[in-house]
Amino acid sequence: MGIESTTPEQWQDPTATSRFSAVSAPTDAVVSSRGLTSEDVATINALPDSSALLIALNGPNAGARFLLNADSVVVGRHTKADIFLDDVTVSRKHAVFERGAEGFSVRDLNSLNGTYLNMEQVESAMLHDGDEVRIGKYQLTYYGAPKVAQ
Repeated sequence: MGIESTTPEQWQDPTATSRFSAVSAPTDAVVSSRGLTSEDVATINALPDSSALLIALNGPNAGARFLLNADSVVVGRHTKADIFLDDVTVSRKHAVFERGAEGFSVRDLNSLNGTYLNMEQVESAMLHDGDEVRIGKYQLTYYGAPKVAQ
């Protein structure tokens, strides 16, 4: 059976991108393990209520973890920032992670290079599990405490 024997509606371009829907995870799985080590998953699942974790999955500080366990966590190049990111692409006071009733959000603090959420520049935005926050050249993936995330 060659291409000649199929109708145009049945034939698909082999160079086209295929789109697959997600397969449901087991109900007891709390966190997607995409890009995470088993230790990362265990750490996320053990987070205290109303806290969250930022994990650098790649970039200059790959593997670094930053706990968000305060109402306000400032990120920047200043040595007194709650999360110190040492690079000229990061402003001294670049962004702040803020805890609210619905979880954490990120807000840019008028930084020179901006704050990005999932590749889009934002002034302020709510965070959801798996969101990528880019601050300068640092890529941080957000994971909320399992009870907060559900």
